[in-house]
Amino acid sequence: MADEDFDEQACLREIAAGSETAARNLLRHFHPFVLKLVRSHLPRRMSEEDLTQMIFIKIFRNLDGYSGKVPLEHWISRVAINTCLNELRAEKRRPEWRLSDFEPETSAAIEQLNRTEPELTSPEDQQAARHLLNTLLGHLAPDDRLLITMLHLEERSVEEIHQLTGWSRGAVKVRAFRAREKMKKMLRKQSSLTFDFSQ
Repeated sequence: MADEDFDEQACLREIAAGSETAARNLLRHFHPFVLKLVRSHLPRRMSEEDLTQMIFIKIFRNLDGYSGKVPLEHWISRVAINTCLNELRAEKRRPEWRLSDFEPETSAAIEQLNRTEPELTSPEDQQAARHLLNTLLGHLAPDDRLLITMLHLEERSVEEIHQLTGWSRGAVKVRAFRAREKMKKMLRKQSSLTFDFSQ
């Protein structure tokens, strides 16, 4: 975390004793960390401010359940990630995804990728590819989206993901493989570009 002088244990003791100042200090210290997680796993219909606030409410409500067996940052990340996943799951997801669902720029990028698989050299192509990737991620199941984001976009190791989520290392590897296969399948269906997520 950014504040090297932050004393977690002293802060937790003061919060347990009812100190509002200590609670504000904990919020200020961990806010950038939680905000970064929220921005990586934000449901489409929710603002990052609302979700961050919801996460901190859960953190303070459950702080007495923190055992100290893992670093506080890992415990907070689990609360944050689980809250994000629950909100993602709560969103109504359409069973099918058609080319007409995309913005025109993304539709054009999909058609171009399906036709020629060109090398992405221009900034416009790179931006379109990033947008396409984000769109594909947005249509994965919440757990898959989280995993691919952490593993490939944030470049976290399997061990880090295990620590942050509590998933077993084997589950991380299997889920990642299946999620990548789902994304490949989406792009391979080039004839109608209709993607069925009901399976």
